[in-house]
Amino acid sequence: MSTPRPTSVLITGCSSGMGRSTALALHRLGHHVYATARRPETLAELAAEGLTVLPLDVTDETSMAEAVARVEADHGAVGLLVNNAAYGLHLPVELASPEEVRAQFDTNVFGLVRMTQLVLPGMRRAGRGRIVNISSMGGRFSPPGGAFYHATKHAVEAISDSLRLEVAPFGVEVVVVQPGPTITEFAGTAVETMQTSADPQDPYGSFRAQLADMYAHKAFRRRNGAVPAEAAVKVIVRAATTARPRARYAIGAMARAIMIARRALPDAAFDAVIRSNFPVPSSR
Repeated sequence: MSTPRPTSVLITGCSSGMGRSTALALHRLGHHVYATARRPETLAELAAEGLTVLPLDVTDETSMAEAVARVEADHGAVGLLVNNAAYGLHLPVELASPEEVRAQFDTNVFGLVRMTQLVLPGMRRAGRGRIVNISSMGGRFSPPGGAFYHATKHAVEAISDSLRLEVAPFGVEVVVVQPGPTITEFAGTAVETMQTSADPQDPYGSFRAQLADMYAHKAFRRRNGAVPAEAAVKVIVRAATTARPRARYAIGAMARAIMIARRALPDAAFDAVIRSNFPVPSSR
């Protein structure tokens, strides 16, 4: 049973970017949207538009359970869950601390899994529901500097594939959305994690500076193939509301091209493509 017009929508990570815009778009289509964020004060504009706003930290069990319980108290079940909350840690593997890596997986993977676990009993009772997991074209390849962020998106892809088959008999659908570079605040947040260094003894110093420059000034520009946030939101809304959703929706020509290249090319050839488009450390 599909959910082309879910009556209750729970979205994580609505403080900015695609989460905020998706919440507003679904609200304007007539759905009862619960927009959430770690800091509820960031949701004031959405509340003024008539959306229900809730505090929700995907690294906090009580916070997640209370948000789901609120939707279920109002509507019986969550009709649509959009797992959007995420951020990008971008550091060389050697330099990322265990705490940073755990925090990345806590938000991007374990939070998504727990939110899914919490909504599924209600969806099964209702005999319907849809879960939209916001992945990335990065769930299909991994460039230098992006190991841990991309690893979380690889995990989202794998989890979604298993989940889609597990819950289909109960009328629950699972959809993955794979944005390419999108013009949102993501680039700025990613740059903040790069911890650029002026230390001449840092073997990754120049690499991190080049990577930060690429993210800040090149990769997320429309002239370089980045997709406007509005276009990405249209795809997410289609994935969330269409009567017969596909398993995956890639967003942007760059996302489709890179994922096709990753499937078609041998590793050495694809590595050459990545080296021509991303900075790499130098041993000199």
